[in-house]
Amino acid sequence: MRYVHFSPDGHKKLLGVLQGSTIVSLGDVTLEQLLADGTDLIAFARANSGAGAEFSADAVSWLPPLTHPGKIICVGLNYADHTKESPYEQPSYPTLFPRFTTSLIGHRAPLIRPLISDSLDFEGELAVILGSGGRHIPQARALDCVAGYSIFNDGSVREYQFKAPQWTVGKNFDGTGAFGPTFVTADELPAGGKGLALETRLNGNVVQSANTGDMLFDVASLIAIISEAITLEAGDVIVSGTPAGIGWAREPKLIMRDGDVCEVEIEGLGVLTNTVRDEEPQR
Repeated sequence: MRYVHFSPDGHKKLLGVLQGSTIVSLGDVTLEQLLADGTDLIAFARANSGAGAEFSADAVSWLPPLTHPGKIICVGLNYADHTKESPYEQPSYPTLFPRFTTSLIGHRAPLIRPLISDSLDFEGELAVILGSGGRHIPQARALDCVAGYSIFNDGSVREYQFKAPQWTVGKNFDGTGAFGPTFVTADELPAGGKGLALETRLNGNVVQSANTGDMLFDVASLIAIISEAITLEAGDVIVSGTPAGIGWAREPKLIMRDGDVCEVEIEGLGVLTNTVRDEEPQR
């Protein structure tokens, strides 16, 4: 099942299911609410989509699948080839940092290049959305906690990422965390989202090409390791890391500019597309 969070008029926010090029509305319930209630997402969509209003997918504003997840935990250096192009040694423990909801944007919304720094970079990643959680989750049952998957572009303001040992500021500029276009229930993908082709394109040119099977810490491992310290909950999101090819590692550096179009495609999940826009000066 493919869930979509969207606005048909720029004001009302609705949840729906994507059927081809049509979105069938499920009303103003949110995916966060359904996950928190432990709702069977497949049964809910089937039971509530029969009489729902229909909208063209090309005529709506796409919102992030979850706009206020409880936690967004991102993973750095989770592909060996990306670590090799970075200034770091490969760690033996996942590199974790938070994303905040104020940074999130949806499919087709503008990625904002901040006025303060000319170093906005792309990072295509698999996003994991939890339907349940807990503490000290055994790896053997970790995938039981996964409700579904989506795509994330972890837009990074590199100058600010490297101002300090902690990456948080450079990973949380407003309008840099593209998320979507859909939430795909786990039953539609291989266990752990493993073995999926991942490709990032900038202005139609392939800049990242990898497979989610190349992750050093797979989805089950990440859930188990994170829950050793942090209680995971329904609606939490784990952004699982990016492969090699980032613009900052290139010579000359390939930085996103106003008017650029960045696409992240993951097999079975679709294409997340965003146009880059310069931040408007405050008046």
